[in-house]
Amino acid sequence: VQLVESGGGLVQAGGSLRLSCAASGSTDNIITMGWYRQAPGEKREQVAVITSGDDATHYANSVKGRFTISRDNAKSTMYLQMNSLKPEDTAVYHCLAIVQGATMKFSAWGQGTQVTVSS
Repeated sequence: VQLVESGGGLVQAGGSLRLSCAASGSTDNIITMGWYRQAPGEKREQVAVITSGDDATHYANSVKGRFTISRDNAKSTMYLQMNSLKPEDTAVYHCLAIVQGATMKFSAWGQGTQVTVSS
């Protein structure tokens, strides 16, 4: 599975962005997808995840009520709608897919897209 993110950019505080993560390869074997972010000097943190089948979602407390994760299975694409952005949301955002292999699960990461929120 290969993942390519897009949609990052520079936005003022209070603004919105929508990130996309396009998956290719063995997408039928994807179990869970998610968004993570990493700010300079910080550890990578989970932002939101969505599971296949039931589309159950989970959000970090810091983004609840502002961010929405979704996926379009027909397009093999996952989205992150980010509203009411804050300067502390500035980070490189990466998408992750957990894939069921023949004998074990493995993870695939995208290269990341930069989100910068100015105050």
